[in-house]
Amino acid sequence: MTHASLFSGIGGFDLAAEWAGWTNRFNCEIDPFCQRVLKYHFPNAEQYTDIRTTDFTLWRDRIDVLTGGFPCQPFSVAGKRLGTDDPRHLWPEMLRAIREIRPRWIVGENVRGILSWNGGMVFEQVCADLEVAGYEVQPLILPACSVGAPHRRDRVWFVAHRTDAGSETERGRSDGVLSDGLAADTDGSGGEEYNAPEKSSEQMRKHREGSYHPMPTWERFPTQSPVCSGDDGLPAGLDGITVPRWRAESIKAYGNAIVPQVAYRIFQAINEYER
Repeated sequence: MTHASLFSGIGGFDLAAEWAGWTNRFNCEIDPFCQRVLKYHFPNAEQYTDIRTTDFTLWRDRIDVLTGGFPCQPFSVAGKRLGTDDPRHLWPEMLRAIREIRPRWIVGENVRGILSWNGGMVFEQVCADLEVAGYEVQPLILPACSVGAPHRRDRVWFVAHRTDAGSETERGRSDGVLSDGLAADTDGSGGEEYNAPEKSSEQMRKHREGSYHPMPTWERFPTQSPVCSGDDGLPAGLDGITVPRWRAESIKAYGNAIVPQVAYRIFQAINEYER
């Protein structure tokens, strides 16, 4: 399976794709700090910067799964919620990329606030646009705690499958494909025990070469903010010692990132469907 990501950030989707045994073909990210992170961890992937000026027709019918956490700031309750008037409203650009690439699968992600902005107008628009483009779409609300993370972090996930990518019989099974592959715990108490996937032969090769990234566990995951010398996982003697620019960029990038373990569960369901 081939994977490509838009609005890639520091590569949360790309990391989950690696865990799923897929090949990362390209990423697209405008932030220079995130670009450096992506280049370091995924050196073999083609790298694009500004989605607004990138022509993706080169990749038409060459990508199985296209992912993208299109910018959430226009809809986040933590911001001004300017919605479609916000210059960061880039869903139309992601839709253009989808039409140019024609991936078999699409996995999009956004904040829960997209459901409430202007009565859910943009949420409905995303679903309608995907259907018009030839996809069956299933939106889901999945929090980080559904995979055992020690925080909630609700997110809306759009999972879409191209209607001409399989037989009628296969498409008839699509309604239930996700229910068997995703964790169901959403009450904040933590999900089922989360086991790392078996390594494929390609992953084993990457592991030997030092480029494979094993799935981390939630054990000893920091649950307090480091701002007030909380449990940040670092010795107390390092409190107050910072590298300001690197720290600020890292926190921003990490805060904007998806939880790759959630994406991985969706990818597991896609793998199961494809099998």
